[in-house]
Amino acid sequence: MEANRQAFPVQVMCELLGVTRSGFYAWCKRQPSQRQQDDQALLARVCQIHADSRGFYGSPRVAGQLRLDGRSVGRRRVARLMREAGLQGRSARLYRHSKVLQRAFYAGVPYLPESASTQRQDQVWVGDVTYLKVAGQWHYMAAVMDKHSRRIVGWSLGAKRDAALTTLALRRSAASRSVRPGVVFHTDRGIEFANFDFRAQLRRLGMLQSMNRPGRMNDNAHMESFFHSMKCEELYGKKFDTQQQLRSTLSSYIRFYNDRRLHSSLRYLPPTAYEACVYGETSVN
Repeated sequence: MEANRQAFPVQVMCELLGVTRSGFYAWCKRQPSQRQQDDQALLARVCQIHADSRGFYGSPRVAGQLRLDGRSVGRRRVARLMREAGLQGRSARLYRHSKVLQRAFYAGVPYLPESASTQRQDQVWVGDVTYLKVAGQWHYMAAVMDKHSRRIVGWSLGAKRDAALTTLALRRSAASRSVRPGVVFHTDRGIEFANFDFRAQLRRLGMLQSMNRPGRMNDNAHMESFFHSMKCEELYGKKFDTQQQLRSTLSSYIRFYNDRRLHSSLRYLPPTAYEACVYGETSVN
């Protein structure tokens, strides 16, 4: 009724809704309850968290960030406030192009069962390549993730999808971590990972190579999930005229992903905070 006072007489609205004028005016003079005041204060923080996530956080991650802030707030309350404010997490639909290079079976590189699960960081790394457009031309991004903490430990960007691209990402990853012999490096069966130079680099680092089993694309689901999130949350709908523009955007998103983006599998912590909490600080350049 309050919102429609300029359009309709109060008396008419009261008669239609079956309330008295005195009751309506008493309601107008009533001060907000403590709960309503708390909701307004909380909503301001909810809106800030939602904006900081670039509009992609739904109520579970917003509630997770509030818990990190030291506020004990239930997800249902957060969902109600977001609904009343018209806030919701966004998700973009992506058109999936066919693979540029066909996968093949490489008998010399086994699937290592120990790549399937982890108990600590720097136990299993996973890598993959995705393609992105710059000025109408395909460019390629290779990325390496610590499977346990979901942290992107290294990446590279180039105009060619080849072993030089993946080897550079591997070298940068190794430089950012204290790699111990025996770390498993798991990928799909792309030729850029089966290349002699790439495999030689793995051997120099003392890493064990593992590849997807034939027909089992979900063996590398963590990297696929990262690329999907990156494209939906940062790249969808954007155009890049130069490789440097794309590189700057990717660098910004990876910092956000590592340092600020909450992961439900990490108890709603970002990867760097999870590593610091569970293992102590591990530096990444």
